[in-house]
Parts: sequence; structure tokens; C-alpha cells
Amino acid sequence: MVRKQGQGSMQMQGEVQELILEELLRSTFPFDSIDEVGKGVKGADAIHTIRNPLGQVCGKIIYESKNTKAFGGDWIDKLKHDMRSSQADIAVIVTETMPKDMERFGMKDGVWICNYTEIKSLAFVLRDSLIKVHAAQASQENKGDKMSLLYSYLTGTEFRQQIEAIVEGFTELQYGIQKEKNAMQKIWKEREKQLEKVLLNTTNFYGSVKGIAGNAIGDIKLLELGGEDEV
Repeated sequence: MVRKQGQGSMQMQGEVQELILEELLRSTFPFDSIDEVGKGVKGADAIHTIRNPLGQVCGKIIYESKNTKAFGGDWIDKLKHDMRSSQADIAVIVTETMPKDMERFGMKDGVWICNYTEIKSLAFVLRDSLIKVHAAQASQENKGDKMSLLYSYLTGTEFRQQIEAIVEGFTELQYGIQKEKNAMQKIWKEREKQLEKVLLNTTNFYGSVKGIAGNAIGDIKLLELGGEDEV
């Protein structure tokens, strides 16, 4: 949808992209709060307030949507400042243009960076991590040990590998569905052409016989002019 806005201004394209991101988050997490940052107000584009099944606030994720040909050198510092100002726990930049040293999603200087294909999967995992951290904080038993273990887990290699596996699974599933859809459309089109060919040949054959035999051949209403209306 964003790419189809090529005839509009860059500002309009950016606004459309922000709306798409907000709608994606709202439809994916209907029980959370997705707040749009007002136009002209300093800060990120959207603030995602996470709630657990009991309705308790477990944390905040701020999102900044970008649609430029080059990754801005000040984007990360600005979003980290916005994260502190809004008291958010996690900051995410959603961009079609990744930094030169990153081919896919990942964390850079304390900020998560991903593209629009990866955002849904990444948001699932980050949201789940905040809910788990909140549950550990709410528990008084071995609170310090649990927080230490969670911190080590969230900053370790295993956590990143699990995120990569989830994102890859979503991406492969999405590709598979589109591939199946394209294949079925091709089959339907081929069958449609085959049916049209059979019907045309049948009509020609009937017309030829009718022209030779005349009224000796009974009428076939579906092949006569106006036959479909009569049926």
C-alpha cells in the first residue's frame, strides 16, 4: 500500500505508512493500547502499551516509521531520547532502508531495527518478553534471581536466535501462501480458457450441422441466439 503512494508527496507517503503501522498493531493486539503521536508533537510515531490477560500494564514499546532512501544517522539517538521521554521500555525503527551494516532485523545501539515484513513477528516476541519481565517483577519470591536470569536471557544469543526462527517461520508461511495463491490462479485461468475453447468449438460444430441439415436438426436453446435469456 505504501509503495502505491509513489505519486504523492514524501510527507503524505510517510503519513500513510504510519497509519498502516498503527492499524497493523491494533489489529494484531486488540487488547493493547496503540496511541498515535499527534502531528507536530515531538516523539515517536506510535506508542504501544502492552497489557497482560488481567489487563495490567506490562510495559511500552515506541515505534518510529521511516520511508527514505537512506538510513538517517541521527534516527537512533533521537528515538532513544523519545524512549526516555515517554518512559518506554523498548524502541523500534521500522524502515524499508536498513543501515549499511545490517541486512536484516536486529538491535543497534539499544534500538531494534526491522522492515515491514518483519515487524509483526518482532512485535509478538518483544511484547511477550515485556509480559514475562512484568510477571517476574510482580513475583516477590526470588525476585532478584529471576530478573537477573531474564536479563541474561533477553540479552543472550538464544533469545536472538528464537526471534530469528519465529520471523523466518512467518516469512516462509507468507511466501508459501502467496505461492499457492498464484498457482491456483494460473490453474483457474487455464481451465477457463479450455472451457471457452470447448464451448466455441461446440457452437461452431452445431452451426455447421444446422446449416446443412436445416430444421431436421432440433434446436439447442443454449446454443441459439437469445438462448440464455430463454432459459
